[in-house]
Amino acid sequence: MRIPTTAYRPIQALPDTLISQIAAGEVVERPASVVRELLDNALDAGASQLQLRLLAGGIRHIVIEDDGRGMPAEDLALSIHRHATSKIRSLDDLESVMTMGFRGEALAAIGSVSELRITSRTADSANAMMLDASSGEMEPAARSVGTTVEVKELFFSTPARRKFLKSETTELGHCIEAVRRHALARPDVDFAVWHGGKLQYQWRGPELSRAQEPDHGVDAAGFFEGLTETFKEVERAQWDRRIADVMGAEFMEYSVPVDHQEAGVHVYGRAGMPTHSRNRADQQYCFVNGRYVREKTIAHAARSAYEDVLHGHRQPVYVLYVEIDPHQVDVNVHPTKIEVRFRDGRLVHSAVRHALEKAIAPSRATTASAADVQANNPSAAAQESKYPSGYAWQSSASQQGLGFASDIEKTRQTLHALWGENAIAAKGADGLGRPEVEGLYALNEFSGPVANVQESAVSWGYEATHVGAVVEGSAHVPQTQAWEAGLGEYAYGSTSAQEIGHVGQSANTAQEWPLGKALAQLHGVYILAQNRQGLVVVDMHAAHERIVYERLKTLLHDADIPSQPLLIPATFVATPVEMATAEKHAQTLVQLGLEVTVLTAEKLAVRSVPSELRMADPAELARSVLAELAQHEHSTVLQRARDEVLATMACHGSVRANRQLTLEEMNALLRQMEATERSDQCNHGRPTWRQLSMSVLDQLFLRGR
Repeated sequence: MRIPTTAYRPIQALPDTLISQIAAGEVVERPASVVRELLDNALDAGASQLQLRLLAGGIRHIVIEDDGRGMPAEDLALSIHRHATSKIRSLDDLESVMTMGFRGEALAAIGSVSELRITSRTADSANAMMLDASSGEMEPAARSVGTTVEVKELFFSTPARRKFLKSETTELGHCIEAVRRHALARPDVDFAVWHGGKLQYQWRGPELSRAQEPDHGVDAAGFFEGLTETFKEVERAQWDRRIADVMGAEFMEYSVPVDHQEAGVHVYGRAGMPTHSRNRADQQYCFVNGRYVREKTIAHAARSAYEDVLHGHRQPVYVLYVEIDPHQVDVNVHPTKIEVRFRDGRLVHSAVRHALEKAIAPSRATTASAADVQANNPSAAAQESKYPSGYAWQSSASQQGLGFASDIEKTRQTLHALWGENAIAAKGADGLGRPEVEGLYALNEFSGPVANVQESAVSWGYEATHVGAVVEGSAHVPQTQAWEAGLGEYAYGSTSAQEIGHVGQSANTAQEWPLGKALAQLHGVYILAQNRQGLVVVDMHAAHERIVYERLKTLLHDADIPSQPLLIPATFVATPVEMATAEKHAQTLVQLGLEVTVLTAEKLAVRSVPSELRMADPAELARSVLAELAQHEHSTVLQRARDEVLATMACHGSVRANRQLTLEEMNALLRQMEATERSDQCNHGRPTWRQLSMSVLDQLFLRGR
């Protein structure tokens, strides 16, 4: 093995050309890097139309034309100098950057490794001026208002760099991807991509009047507010249209809107449904204040939101826009400006995660049915909207028939053993009582405040004969009493004899249920149901597993995490990063049920762990939490471990395959699926139901041909 040696050389200043070529190594990696930098400059100049023309994937020729404000002759001469920019003037400007570019080194770097020419004209100029970067000479030229940047023979002066470029097709793909990102960030701008004289892609946007353009001379706070208002101008219709144009109609069909504000952070865009996930993370777009970024905190938050609805290592698809005070973001982290750093990463992580969780939580069946009912029967939709979506039916008889008595008692004992009486007591005056645990496993439950049982029964499609009887003269029957008494076929949380009355017949009751009406059970595994669209096939074990799992999570959501002190503290040798993280996030660790203290300069001691994880290796548990805290300033290790325990309990306590269910029990399961969040997937990310439309069934049997 040989070790390289170097001889001493005196220190000397490098020539400007070599300095620019070194900078080009950081800024200009491939033709797509040139495209990105030039698009940034064009957008900062207020362009509303952009044309990109390429030859040989951008290796031989790149031309970008815009209709922006242009540059006067004196600015044009300075534009190719290193660190010459119009974007910032002081440190305060640098700490609140809202423009796409600001470093002032892109044109100088590009000019040092290619043949660069710039032609520009302002509105008050009689003609345009053309600058040759290699010679520095300028001459008059013909052009309308705006700027044209022409780059020829990239890396011609550095042949070694050119050897590392890929094929023309690969480089073209990277250039188009750079334009796609800018097109998603600016739906108000027209983009067109030409290659070899042929139009490849075009994304149109409405013309933005000059009065609406942000003034780059205002202060940072005013500019941020103006930018937000401009984005809101196209947020509703044009924004969705641009996302559909760039991402495709399939993404729009299998995605949901995101809109969430939390502590000064606004997160909006669209998130793909878990069923529309991919093997690779190649369709995850995130923009911070209009700038495309790859940021670990946001990526981790997104992955956490999809954690228990994705199967295996599948990756979610999303287009997210994060608006935050520019003073809270440091964009001067990487030469390519593709990475940022947040002053409060935990705040951004929480906002992004909550935004995605809220967006993907509703069941696809419920959201589709709500739109369908509104379109076909507005009065019924208005009536249904009076009641919470958590309504479902409860049958004490069906629960006994499924044999859940032992499961209920076992779950109650298990929950108390894991989390303790005190932790669960916050859920009710008597702690975790039998009726509350029974609710976890009940296939049929009607819970929530009921103002009018007659209206709610009609809105859910139940007929008068399904309501059952209530003891005459009983003003209100508590749920626990109804459970024990088993009044009629169904029991209610709060009902009266006068409220039941006569419920009118509904001709299309089954059609108005999102998952329809159960028809039969197939091999004791699947439930077949009929709804307005056609046939619904439900995996009954997977569906009931998700229902029980979500109820367990809700039951323990607000409970404090009890801590179990260790008789003998577990010690381990820690890295300097782990030592610093343990001291910095000591309070966070305590909130998570972990007590980690510094034992020596190189050792940490784990003195207590969460009670439900007391059987885990304390040292390994602490290391995992510290690693996530160090990288993301937020840890979901303990929550994942806790959810795994609940998922196991839900799996073992759910209805099993080959269990014969009655039609009432099958319908009850369908109604609970409609009322349960994330019921489209089981705890392991597998789908719980599939829709076979009438058109698909007709195709199978060649009907209409």
